[in-house]
Amino acid sequence: MSTTVSTRISFASLTTHNLGTVRKLNSVLFPIAYTDRFYADVLKSEVDEFCKLVYYNDIPVGTICCRIETKDNETQLYLMTMGVLAPYRSRGLGSQSLQHIIDAAKSHIKTKIDKIYLHVQTSNVEAKKFYDRHGFEAVGIHKNYYKKLVPRDAWIMELTIGQ
Repeated sequence: MSTTVSTRISFASLTTHNLGTVRKLNSVLFPIAYTDRFYADVLKSEVDEFCKLVYYNDIPVGTICCRIETKDNETQLYLMTMGVLAPYRSRGLGSQSLQHIIDAAKSHIKTKIDKIYLHVQTSNVEAKKFYDRHGFEAVGIHKNYYKKLVPRDAWIMELTIGQ
């Protein structure tokens, strides 16, 4: 069920049995309450390789949730959420989680994924730097993206997938 990346970090597919853990982690990690539809969507089989619980020494410490979209005749992977609990940051979990998603996108067989994109709140300079370091580019600003957060604007970050 889980794929070991190193001796301490592993990923597990999301299931109805661990969805409560995902909900709890997201409630701690993100300032947004996600809907029941969000959680139903991350359980769909077509996103199994892109939605994971992140474990450190068998402790669930992070989540990755993505969806596949088609826009302008391109298949894109939208990275909806990715986070690691504060005490476990700076241990490579975020980088390995993001690399896991990039590798899964590159090797996706059903549909060629052309790019990965995400939103980063304009005040979250550390997150922007993280994605910059991993090859993402800020391609624009989505005005008023966040309805209940200040600032409301988000950078749109993209990574083109080379096949």
